[in-house]
Amino acid sequence: MPSLDEAYDHGGSEIARSRRVSAGLALLAVGALGVAVAVAFVGVAGHKTTAKSYAGVLAGLGIPAMLLGVVVVLPAGNRERIGVLAGTALAAVGVWLFWHTYPARWTRTADPLAFETLSVYGLGCAVALWFVFRSIASFRRHNVPQGTVELEIVRHGKTRTIEVDEKQYRSLVGDGGEAEELLREIDDE
Repeated sequence: MPSLDEAYDHGGSEIARSRRVSAGLALLAVGALGVAVAVAFVGVAGHKTTAKSYAGVLAGLGIPAMLLGVVVVLPAGNRERIGVLAGTALAAVGVWLFWHTYPARWTRTADPLAFETLSVYGLGCAVALWFVFRSIASFRRHNVPQGTVELEIVRHGKTRTIEVDEKQYRSLVGDGGEAEELLREIDDE
């Protein structure tokens, strides 16, 4: 199996890749630090509203930052990166709403906005998390370079791995045939 450098070398420079990885790791670290500081704020401050406001903002921005960091580090496609950015932006809108509604219009008021604020934030994090999962799920597909598909065939207790190109794989799998027919076609080649 080729190394990740070989698999993802699409003409990009080594410096650009290392900057991307460094930026992703920095986002992960900043996000984790934000969440840790938020937990410490709440633990030390107790019932102080100002500390809870700052803790909410730090944790609220820390979680999407970590999700964004994962996608920046992985060799994700543009669709996944844009999806995580959109989710992160929506979560940031939720944090902005929190900053402007907590504690005056949070709960136990005539017009509380806690549900709406948490809905916007939750939707943003869900969108970002969905695209993180897409990046992780497609990572295995990206990890087999040169347009080939690896098939593991288990037959009579023996496992065999073969590589076929993507076009051949689609023609074999996409015709709606039975598994035995597919194995015979692969064995014939």
